Amino acid sequence: MAALIVAACATQQPGPRPSSPSRPQPTQPAPAPRLDLSHLPGWRSEDHAAAFAAFQATCGAAADSAMAEVCRRARARTALDDRQARAFFEENFRAEASAGEGVLTGYFAPEYPARWRPDAEFSAPVRPKPSDLVVSTPSPGRPAVSRKIGSRLEPYPDRAAIEAAPVGRALAWMRPEELFFLQIQGSGVLTMEDGRRMKAGVAATNGLPFVGIANPMRERGLLAGNNTSGDAIRNWLAAHKGPEADAVMRLNPRYVFFTLGPDDGLPPMGSARVPLPAGYSIAVDASQHRMGELFWLDAEAPTLAGAFPAYRRLAMALDTGGAIKGAVRADLYLGQGARAGAEAGRVRHTLRMYKLAPRVGPQPR
Repeated sequence: MAALIVAACATQQPGPRPSSPSRPQPTQPAPAPRLDLSHLPGWRSEDHAAAFAAFQATCGAAADSAMAEVCRRARARTALDDRQARAFFEENFRAEASAGEGVLTGYFAPEYPARWRPDAEFSAPVRPKPSDLVVSTPSPGRPAVSRKIGSRLEPYPDRAAIEAAPVGRALAWMRPEELFFLQIQGSGVLTMEDGRRMKAGVAATNGLPFVGIANPMRERGLLAGNNTSGDAIRNWLAAHKGPEADAVMRLNPRYVFFTLGPDDGLPPMGSARVPLPAGYSIAVDASQHRMGELFWLDAEAPTLAGAFPAYRRLAMALDTGGAIKGAVRADLYLGQGARAGAEAGRVRHTLRMYKLAPRVGPQPR
């Protein structure tokens, strides 16, 4: 994702030391206090009607029984105005503050030109899932993604090795820097030379971790510290096309293979398998949160030039991402096309998150 390029690794806290029999056992932390939504920072400025429409469309992704009951209530209503929508959220949810601060980034669905055949400009192949790629449950000594060679499995190669291998079948051909960004975002629309619009989606990855290239570019003096937005990085790669740009992109070993089909005009699907509403859906760490959970984002203090000063809004957890790690970490989906991409590439804000717990039925832990 453009903003994923600047994603930072989550800090891991050391676990507690084993307790001595002579020492008292540590007590469990107290549950987070619950707040009325009216106390959330920026709550009164939210577009509650738009947030309600997004919630109504996607709340079926939640597996929690209490959330399912609130979803049933929402879907029994017609469109609500701002006052009615605000009352609905305040009557059905309480907010739980997550401990500490994290990072908000943004992502989007790009629209790029592509070609059916390669040329000097469109020289990067959009590769389908290889026949030798095997996805399995990870176990000691066995990665989740492997390459099958005869009866033997070995770790799948990194970006540099894949790009150095013969192309074989290509779904389409793109500019190298734009393919790199398509792989980060995970999906997008390709406009072919004959005018056809094709939707690209993730078919598989090589299973290696995502490594952002913004920090190395900053450290090498290739970009200014406050100018590592998605647009700045993409422009640098385009201006240094060839071995120099390839070497920078290959610092990220993760490689994405795609499917390609006619554009259906719908937003991209997230991990929750529902279309992502622009501005109201986030990618989260699936080990920390469940799909379909509702959050209030309170993000400010941007580090990149040209960014909006703050993002305070409701958002549904509907997606995941390779660089989205930690409990207080979110990637905000901002829509499709160049305008959304320009905004997404500048989102890197200090984040506080509030989980919205349904007031009905058993409360989520």
